[in-house]
Amino acid sequence: MIFMNKVEICGVNTSKLPLLSSSKMDELFKKIQKGDKKAREEFIHGNLRLVLSVIQRFGNRGENADDLFQVGCIGLIKAIDNFDVTQNVKFSTYAVPMIIGEIRRYLRDNNPIRVSRSLKDTAYKALQAREKIIGKESREPNITDIAKELGISKENVVMALDAIQEPISLFESVYHDGGDAIYVMDQVKDDRNTDEKWLESISINEAMSKLSDREKKIVDLRFFQGRTQMEVAEEIGISQAQVSRLEKSALKHMQKYV
Repeated sequence: MIFMNKVEICGVNTSKLPLLSSSKMDELFKKIQKGDKKAREEFIHGNLRLVLSVIQRFGNRGENADDLFQVGCIGLIKAIDNFDVTQNVKFSTYAVPMIIGEIRRYLRDNNPIRVSRSLKDTAYKALQAREKIIGKESREPNITDIAKELGISKENVVMALDAIQEPISLFESVYHDGGDAIYVMDQVKDDRNTDEKWLESISINEAMSKLSDREKKIVDLRFFQGRTQMEVAEEIGISQAQVSRLEKSALKHMQKYV
């Protein structure tokens, strides 16, 4: 990623960003709710690491790191303004989607890739016509068939389809009915790198932090390194029965936080 090694962003030395404890965050948030501006600034500064971790995900888009960081901070501030402490949810778990959403809106609104709306509409109508003909006649239609179905020239069909063959942005609008638009990214599924899985990873890390050192070791060896209980027992120097007991206890304890 282009700014993985960038130390200073927007005048902030990222290598010296503070890390607030849960108790400190709770303390500051109570003050924020009472209108304490100094506590608010400290809370924001103490969560800039969260913004930094999020923008790393967008580092291969060629965007300026300072711009993304500023936009991410807007998402962070919105998260602070809307966070409900009564929901018993970690602030980071709530804030991450807010920050991601703000950055996505920024990238979408500043996307340089544009396809003519009329060409795009024609192209999608052509694709719909193709599916209709396949369903009706159980055959792959040619350009003439599609043009006839739409009542337009073959040249217009070819031009429209060519216009959407080039790579387009995931943030390009494909449909808009006057309300919220539907973007290409809304139609693409990626099981390997979803926000849900990333949030799940955050939750698991938080849950792991609640375990004892021995329990952490067992969970890591068993579920992240794929060791058997016997192998774990030999490495730690306890019986397999003890590994099994500690493993079950650790998983039960983690369930409270995941």
